[in-house]
Amino acid sequence: MERVVAPMQGTVVLISVKPGDRVAAGQQLVVLESMKMEHVVAATTDGQVGQISVTAGETVKRDQVLVTIQPGAPAAAPQAVEETAEDGIRADLAEVLARKAAGQDANRPEAVERRHREGRRTARENVEDLCDPGTFVEYGALVVAAQRQRRSMAELVAKTPADGMVAGIAEIGGRESVVVAYDATVLAGTQGFYNHAKKDRMFELAARRELPVVLFAEGGGGRPGDTDVPLVAMLEAPAFSLFARLSGLVPLVGVVAGRCFAGNAALLGCCDVIIGTAGATIGMGGPAMIEGGGLGVVAPEDVGPMSVQVPNGVVDIAVADEAEAVQVAKKYLSYFSGPAGDWSTMDQERLRNAVPENRVRAYDVRAVIELVADTDSVLELRPRFGEGIVTALVRVEGRPMGLIANNPGHLGGAIDRDAADKAARFMQLCDSHGLPIVSLCDTPGFMVGPESEKTATVRHFSRLFVTGANLTVPLCSIVLRKAYGLGAMAMFGGGSKIPYATVAWPTAEFGPMGLEGAIRLGFRRELDAITDPVRRKETLENMIAMAYERGKALNAASMFEVDDVIDPSGTRRWITAVLPKEVARANRPHVDTW
Repeated sequence: MERVVAPMQGTVVLISVKPGDRVAAGQQLVVLESMKMEHVVAATTDGQVGQISVTAGETVKRDQVLVTIQPGAPAAAPQAVEETAEDGIRADLAEVLARKAAGQDANRPEAVERRHREGRRTARENVEDLCDPGTFVEYGALVVAAQRQRRSMAELVAKTPADGMVAGIAEIGGRESVVVAYDATVLAGTQGFYNHAKKDRMFELAARRELPVVLFAEGGGGRPGDTDVPLVAMLEAPAFSLFARLSGLVPLVGVVAGRCFAGNAALLGCCDVIIGTAGATIGMGGPAMIEGGGLGVVAPEDVGPMSVQVPNGVVDIAVADEAEAVQVAKKYLSYFSGPAGDWSTMDQERLRNAVPENRVRAYDVRAVIELVADTDSVLELRPRFGEGIVTALVRVEGRPMGLIANNPGHLGGAIDRDAADKAARFMQLCDSHGLPIVSLCDTPGFMVGPESEKTATVRHFSRLFVTGANLTVPLCSIVLRKAYGLGAMAMFGGGSKIPYATVAWPTAEFGPMGLEGAIRLGFRRELDAITDPVRRKETLENMIAMAYERGKALNAASMFEVDDVIDPSGTRRWITAVLPKEVARANRPHVDTW
């Protein structure tokens, strides 16, 4: 006789057999309830039920005998199974799958068609394009807007999927990243209560795991229509602080198309780099807020169009559309994912003639950058802002680096306020994420004069010195032509012996200030004493020629003010030789937003 005992203490809620029944091993005999959970007690052998020792409602102890079975042949009765749908999916799973499917683009044809009619993509289309195939894991897909007091659940499911935000973790170029995409087809991409909670969750995960974040920021800012939670102003919302704390810790990429106002714009402004599409408009307040403040009635397109936000430096990279924006975002993140395995370069002997022999002839420094860097590896940031300095992410022999270069095509390469701000922030960015910096110097110095001083240059120029003095990543400087005064020292991170190497091309020239000005200023009394204007001019020209000879790269190198004068075609060799292959990331508290 086989005894079937209770596996735990509990109450008998169901007896499924009676004496004399034939049962098979595994068949349900008794159901016990313990700690609000039901537990099936099954037959341990084939046979015939003998004595049933308990009654329904009785409390039993562990190992108490419930049923006895006389072993033997089982009955040929079918075993009971839980009911499932015809496709084999249980009702509870089917409900979840249906709810998730409701928020997918395939089940929102009107919203998708409207988006496409505007020439834009949906949030899910952007996320799918950004992430490596099959890697996106969505958080909060079942969330709906906090408006149950205003709308039915069916309407919320249909009209407010994911509470207007697609968020999750995925691989981008093989590196795990956080993706947060406002959905402009849901309540205009506004920031709702649960939408905020999802951001909090994702930003906390990004901090804990040190994952880059890509933010698609299109949307109208705070949402006043959520009714399910008792709030006054929601000024305690942690999302803005959580996101701002990521600055300097992980790369932050902002992408904007369409309209981006208020809270959405505030998050966008925290990003390391902002990629804006044609037609996008960005403002800290939208038309409703502007009108509400008594500032007049304006169209959304007039608040902060790309014609304003690109030249003023808010947008780092302007692109045609969201498809291009996604590709640029991928490229940007790739610089923070280590060396590239495959690379190529153009003919380096072309560098020998990149700077004209005529020392006062302008040239295209971007062409120099393209030659020095690996082929197709240059990503320039803020090209239309602070045009006196070019800032770009590049690769040299596959290794990602930052590069700054004076632009002789703008103010002769002089550094003005915007150029100083731009370069200082870029150096912070490189420092925060462990990118060594290459500096191509060709500057007559800082921009001076009464008009320049009206722009607070004393403070803005000094940002370069403060940032350069506190860099933890290595710097390599190459003087292409002019290296004059404080501006050149700023390009060197503070002085010519600060970089791991400071080398010059044969076209380089050095001086404490512009040589012509230095002669006129330093020898004014002697020149004024010459009354014959022809002789005075000849004397001045001779002095300037002597100054140029003294300031030539060869002479500066002979006094070890620079480390060497090099064949321009060997520039890449110097860069790769002097910059360490392993560079630690700085413990910088944040990257200046400006």
